[in-house]
Amino acid sequence: MIKWDLNMFTIASAEMKKTSQEESKSWKCSVCGYIYKGNEPPEECPQCSSSSKEYSELKEKQKLGYDGKKFDVLLINGSSHRAHNTGVLTDLAEKTLKSKGVSFRRFNLNELDIQHCWCCYSMRDSACTYPCRNQLDDAPSLHEMIVDSRAVIIASPINWNNMSARLKDFLDRLTCLQNLYLLKKEGLTTGKVVGILVNGHEDGGMKTAMDIFIYFQQMGFVLAPFGFMYRTHGSQYNAKTDNDFFKDDEKLKNEVEGIVSNVIETMNQNLETKLKDKIVPVSE
Repeated sequence: MIKWDLNMFTIASAEMKKTSQEESKSWKCSVCGYIYKGNEPPEECPQCSSSSKEYSELKEKQKLGYDGKKFDVLLINGSSHRAHNTGVLTDLAEKTLKSKGVSFRRFNLNELDIQHCWCCYSMRDSACTYPCRNQLDDAPSLHEMIVDSRAVIIASPINWNNMSARLKDFLDRLTCLQNLYLLKKEGLTTGKVVGILVNGHEDGGMKTAMDIFIYFQQMGFVLAPFGFMYRTHGSQYNAKTDNDFFKDDEKLKNEVEGIVSNVIETMNQNLETKLKDKIVPVSE
C-alpha cells in the first residue's frame, strides 16, 4: 500500500506553481519592442542588442496624464536608449536640478507613445489646432507640461549627424504650439528657456544641437547663454566603450552642470513676463 506524504505533495505543488509564475513573466524592450519571457530580462536583447536595462516587465500601459501642477523644468531624454549614453547626460542634468532645488519632471521618450505628426496644417493652417487634434497618444500631456513649465532641457544622441527619430517625432508634434502664432492667436511659449545636451560616438554634435534649437526658436523660446553642449567619443574607439567614457568624463559632467545652471539663471530672469506683448512673432 502506497503512503502519500501530503505535506511534501503540497510543497512540491507550491514550488511548481511558483516556478510557473516566474517563467510566465513577460519583459518588453523599450527600444525595439521585443517581448521576452522568463524570470529576468535577457542580458542582451536578442533582437536589437540593447542591454537588460532597457527592459521593463510588461504590464498594461496607461496613457500619460498631467495633474496640472506647475513646475520649472521639463527634462527630456530623446534617445532610443533610456539607460545608455544619453541617459548619462539626463541623469547628470537631473542631479544638478535636484541639487539646486529646482522643480522638474523627467521623461524618457522611449517609454512613451508618441505618434507621427498628422501634418494637419498641410491641409490648411486652421486645421492644426491646440490642443492637438491627435489625442490618442502621450503627446498632448507633454504639450500641457511645456505650456506650464518655464524651461525645457533636451538630451539627444547623434544619430547619423542628426537627432534620434524618436526625438524628431516628439518635436514635430509641437507644431500645434508653433501654429498658434501663424493663426494670429496668443502664443503660449514666448520667453521660455531651452537648453540642449548632445552626445555621440562620432562628430555631428553642433548640427544636431542646432537642428533641435530651430524647433524651439520657432516657438519663441530663448536659448540660455552657452545653452548647448556636445561631447563625442571618437570613431577610433569601439562604440561599446562609449558608456564608460561618458560616465567617467569630468569635462562632460562639468559642462552638463554648466548648461543646467545657465538654463536656471536665464529662467530666473522671468523673460516670459518681461517680454509679454513686446515680441513680434515671426514664425515659418
